[in-house]
Amino acid sequence: MPIETHRIAANGLTLNVQITGSGAPVLLLHGFPDSAALWDEVTPHLASAGYRVIAPDLRGFGDSDAPAGVRHYALAAIVADLVALLDHACPGARVNVVGHDWGSVAAWCLAFAHPQRVASGVAISVGHPREYALAGWEQKRKGLYTLAWQARGLAESRLSRGDFAGLRHWARQHPHIDECVRRMSRPGRLTAGLSWYRANLAGVLFGSWPKCAVPMLGIWSSGDDFLAEDQMQRSARRMSAPWEYVRIDRAGHWLPLEQPARIAQLSLDWFRRHGER
Repeated sequence: MPIETHRIAANGLTLNVQITGSGAPVLLLHGFPDSAALWDEVTPHLASAGYRVIAPDLRGFGDSDAPAGVRHYALAAIVADLVALLDHACPGARVNVVGHDWGSVAAWCLAFAHPQRVASGVAISVGHPREYALAGWEQKRKGLYTLAWQARGLAESRLSRGDFAGLRHWARQHPHIDECVRRMSRPGRLTAGLSWYRANLAGVLFGSWPKCAVPMLGIWSSGDDFLAEDQMQRSARRMSAPWEYVRIDRAGHWLPLEQPARIAQLSLDWFRRHGER
């Protein structure tokens, strides 16, 4: 199916958005260091099943605007972007949302703040924010890099020197790291991506988070370098709506790239049982 690329004004900036297919809307949200391209192999499965797939480059990533200043990357601003995007792309409709990495956090936050707009959700890799904060020592060890990335300037230097050797090592599981490096090497883009961590880590760890009133499917992979299983599995106790958990063995962090057909099928099954069709 043809992919339409749109430049959409949303919440004071311009988002680059890919829209494919027709039918009930599905919003796909990527994380760091990605763009909407994360979903390139997932989208055809969803569109062929009769869904309208909306995949934005989130602020700071891809070809969307990247405002300067950490405060512009707070989750409240991200959620406002998403609401404005939905008002433009599918006004009045309830959406199914799928997120990966920071996109999962954004999906959770959209469901918390606007449950009337979200029919169902799929969270890949990252569970309920409160469970991420309470997770055990494995998660603390895997997440140490998020503390190192708070150092403004120093983190950029360590990640980018030597043709982004630091970023390449960190994302060594990424199937398309060269493309990520190309995007991140543009002026200000690495700092914009790191600003997501700087604006939100303290809030995720120490914030007060509600139970989720939107049906959610959690997906975690046993080879994930950055996320531990307990933070996803225990998200069940943070739900006031249906919840299921799926563990995928022998796969790394970037499931939408490693197993796109599996991710699409799990999502479609979830939408058909709990979401918009």
